[in-house]
Amino acid sequence: MHSICRLTGALRRMAPAALLLLALLAVPPLARAQAPRAAPPRNYMRAAHLMGSRFTFTAVATDDSLGWRAVRAGIREAQRIDRLFSYWDSTSQVIRINRNAGLRPVVVDQEVYDLIQRTLRLSALSGGAFDITFAGGEKIYKFDRQEHAALPAPAVIKASVARIDYRKVILDPAAHSVMLQDKGMRMNLAGILQGYGVRRAQALMQQMGIRGGLINGSGDVSCWGRQADGSLWRVAIGDPQHPHGGINSWLDVTDVAVVTAGNYEQYFTVGGKVYGHIIDPHTGLPSTGLKSVTIICPDVELADGLDEVVFVKGAEAGLAFINGLKGVDCTLITDDGRTLTSKGMQVRYYSNQPAPATAAKP
Repeated sequence: MHSICRLTGALRRMAPAALLLLALLAVPPLARAQAPRAAPPRNYMRAAHLMGSRFTFTAVATDDSLGWRAVRAGIREAQRIDRLFSYWDSTSQVIRINRNAGLRPVVVDQEVYDLIQRTLRLSALSGGAFDITFAGGEKIYKFDRQEHAALPAPAVIKASVARIDYRKVILDPAAHSVMLQDKGMRMNLAGILQGYGVRRAQALMQQMGIRGGLINGSGDVSCWGRQADGSLWRVAIGDPQHPHGGINSWLDVTDVAVVTAGNYEQYFTVGGKVYGHIIDPHTGLPSTGLKSVTIICPDVELADGLDEVVFVKGAEAGLAFINGLKGVDCTLITDDGRTLTSKGMQVRYYSNQPAPATAAKP
C-alpha cells in the first residue's frame, strides 16, 4: 500500500511533458496514427486539335482531379480564343471588322481591342515586317513544294499587297472600336493567335494552382515550373533536313517560351531557289534564305510574332533586330544548312549537328 502511494505521488510530481511521453509509450504501435503520405506529382497530358493545328497540354499535379480539370480548362480556353478571333467563323468579331472595312468602326470586346493594339505595336517596332492586314493581299502563289517556271510578273506582285498596311487600322480607345480604313482591307491574327491562345491557357492553369506545366501549340511552346520528376522541360528544335521527327538541337528550360516556325513544309522553288510561305508585306515577295527560326523569350505571344519578323527580314537583319531587344534570343537555320544565333543564345546540339557557324555581333 505504501509503495502504491509513493508511485501515485511521484506521477503527480512529474512534468506534463513526461506524462504525455508515458501515455504515448503505453499505446500499442499499431494503434498510433499514421500521417498520410503525400502523393507524388504526375504529368497529366492531353492533345487537342485547335486553330487548325495540334496542341498538347501538360499539367504537373499531385491530385488526379486537379490535373485533369486544369488540362480541360486549358483546352476550353484555347477553343474560346479560336472562336473569338476566328478568320473563318462568320460570328467572330474579326469577321465583323473585315465586313465593315472602309465603311464604319466596329465596337469589340476589350480583349480583342487589346490584342489588335499589341500587334500594331509589333508592326511599328518591326517596320511593318509583321502586319495583321496581310489577309488583304491577293493570293498569287501556290506553295506546293514544286518547281515553278517563274515568279509572277512584278506588277502582279506589287498589286497583290496594295491593301496591306497596318497603319490603316484605326483604333478608338474610348469606344473600344476598330476600323479598317479602306474597302477591301482584311485582317487575320493567325500570325500571333496560337501564341496568344497558349499564353491565356497557361495563365488559367496557373490560377487553378498548377505550379508546373507545358503547352505546345504546334511549335509555340510555353513552360513553367518543373516536370513531375523535378527536371527542367526539354524543348527540341526540329531539323529541317528531316522534318518528320528529326532534331537539330534542344534546350532544358523553365518559365520561358520557345517558339519555332519552319519554311520547309509550305514553299515552292524557281530555278532551284526556295520561296517560303511567309510574305514580305512591303514587296509581296515570299521569304527566302531561312528554313527555320526559333525565338526564346518570356512571352509566348510576342515570340509567335517575332519568328515571322525574322523570316521577313532575313538572317542578317533579323538577328540584328533580335539583338536589339531585351530578353529575347534567336537561333535560325539557313537554306544552305548553317545555324546562326543571336548574341545570348545557348542551345545543345546533337552530335551530328555542327555548332553555330557564326554568332551575330551586338
